[in-house]
Amino acid sequence: MLDKKGLSHRRRSRPPHLSPMQAHLVAAVGEFVGTFLFLYFSYAGNVMAASQASTTGPNGGISSETVVFTSLAYSLSLLVNVRAFYRISGGLFNPAVTLGLCLASQLPWIRGILFIPVQLVASLCAGGLVSAMFPASITEANTVLGGGTSIPQGLLMEMFFTSLLTFVVLMLAVEKSEDTFLAPIGIGLALFVSMIAGMHGLYRSLLYPARSLGCAVAARSFPGYHWIYWLGPVMGTILAAAFYRLVKHFHYEDANSGQDATDPSEAAQTVEVSACMSRVLGDG
Repeated sequence: MLDKKGLSHRRRSRPPHLSPMQAHLVAAVGEFVGTFLFLYFSYAGNVMAASQASTTGPNGGISSETVVFTSLAYSLSLLVNVRAFYRISGGLFNPAVTLGLCLASQLPWIRGILFIPVQLVASLCAGGLVSAMFPASITEANTVLGGGTSIPQGLLMEMFFTSLLTFVVLMLAVEKSEDTFLAPIGIGLALFVSMIAGMHGLYRSLLYPARSLGCAVAARSFPGYHWIYWLGPVMGTILAAAFYRLVKHFHYEDANSGQDATDPSEAAQTVEVSACMSRVLGDG
């Protein structure tokens, strides 16, 4: 009978069951199902919150109550599905994040090329089913600018919000540490805070080109500035990937060492070594 350590070693040393292309295809199937479930429950929560809202915001905008409920619907759906599909496909669910990981050299380009159309098709399926199954109009979930938000402002919002989400994915999920298993919580919270900032009052924001496409097609409503929901996230993910590569190039791990130490004595020793090095360099 193998002990836990022996079993773990056996699992690591066994030959893979899938060829590289088969692995890409299995991951793509998982990405389709995960993206569909994420957006299906997000759209449904969005239209429910909007249609059941008891109040409206200033100038007929979205009330703070609706903003919070909608943000929770998307962020919790993302958190749950990322956790469930992380081992199958990585749980990206977002063409912008997929592009960011490819640019950061953390995802093979062939997998990214497979993932992006799969994510878009999944969004169309989710939008169509929510539109057919729920009495409230999916137009409530469509991404639109309010009267007080200009197109350049909307473009920059999408850029900065997407850069936060992509960088959080890179640092919490891609960069492995003792608490990587908590990455879905951080990713869900990144989406939540971005939506709180972006949706309030006059702007419906999501950071997801696939999300914007799915509800726009289902609602048969494409605003003339729909392109900002594609260009903005692409700009944001390029920004996040560039900063990630910059900090990796300069070995960010050495700037604040000891953060992933599991043994308190190990962490203390790391801090002591760093202090000694600082004194030596200072004396020099």
